[in-house]
Amino acid sequence: MDSAFILEPEQSDYLANDELVALARDSSAPARRALVEAVTDLPLSDDEKATHREREIMFDILRRLVHDAEMVVRRTISTRLARMPDAPRDLVRVLANDKIEIAYPILTTSGALDDDDLIDIVKFRTFEHQLAVSIRSNLSEVVSETLVDTGNKNVIKCLLQNTTAKISRTTMEYLVEQSEREDIFREPLVRRSDLEKDLAERMFGWVSETLRQVIVKDWNLDDKAVSQLLSKTAQKEWVSETPNARSESKAQQLADQLADQGLIGQDAILRVLKNGDIPLFIAMLARKTGLAGNFVQRIFYDSSGLALAMACRFASLDRDSFQVIYSYARHSRQHSTQSGAKLKRALQYFDSKTPDQVEIIVRRWQSHPNPTGMWDLGLD
Repeated sequence: MDSAFILEPEQSDYLANDELVALARDSSAPARRALVEAVTDLPLSDDEKATHREREIMFDILRRLVHDAEMVVRRTISTRLARMPDAPRDLVRVLANDKIEIAYPILTTSGALDDDDLIDIVKFRTFEHQLAVSIRSNLSEVVSETLVDTGNKNVIKCLLQNTTAKISRTTMEYLVEQSEREDIFREPLVRRSDLEKDLAERMFGWVSETLRQVIVKDWNLDDKAVSQLLSKTAQKEWVSETPNARSESKAQQLADQLADQGLIGQDAILRVLKNGDIPLFIAMLARKTGLAGNFVQRIFYDSSGLALAMACRFASLDRDSFQVIYSYARHSRQHSTQSGAKLKRALQYFDSKTPDQVEIIVRRWQSHPNPTGMWDLGLD
């Protein structure tokens, strides 16, 4: 490259400044290449042995370039300054508000931006700028709250996946409540180390079986605690869900279609369960037994397995199939010392009832589908 564009110490003056700006205004390919090389060669950091005076001159050069240079030059400047915690704030702010291709290194890395800068960018710049801010290391609670206030699901998901971001208790409570209807928030929330136990337990009612297992493991929930959470969930769903909502659910609609085609058999029910589609399994067993969907869900998660045994018998499922279903429902507690005893008792109960007794029990449930407690089920 022409030596006129390499800033040796004795050449660090405003003449070099003017020459670089002239290059910036030259749209020819050679001029653009020379300008990028010149910016790349500027000794900006302390470890590059530039004096304080020389650095001030170079920053002044860059202030002029960011207004006149093409994108490739501004991107080069942004990449270099992003790694400098003491870069001039005014210069960094200009770059942070530029097009995202230029702003990205600054937004994700630069320590020269403070919370006020980041909040302004989140409020007034593009979705892409918000995403870039959401992955910065060590975001403060106030910046995290501002990102959540955007209401953009993808931005919030990125924030939740940023394990170094600080999120206040109030904001976390809000996101937990939102996760009941926004499933995109559930996994990153459950997997955050700063999610408190009471909030994790609150989410137990609407997260997937896999995430329930994570909650059980990470917070060391015992069988009693899990049973209480499942019972609370079933009761809440029964109260909140209307008959119309139940009949209109996608799982119920599919189960109805399968039943109309004669396709709800033992193999189909087990296949759906093993594929992890719990809502469809519940809907199919409900259709097979004539029981309400929420009632079937309730007995599916009951730790005793007695009511589930009767439902399976009524649905013409054999003993081995019942054992698979029982074990799957209690997979999160398979290492409990009580699980083996409970399974043995449930199998004995499955075997002990005659077809007439099974018929009486299940017909009673069909007439009174909402017993006040799990032991008010007509089981003896």
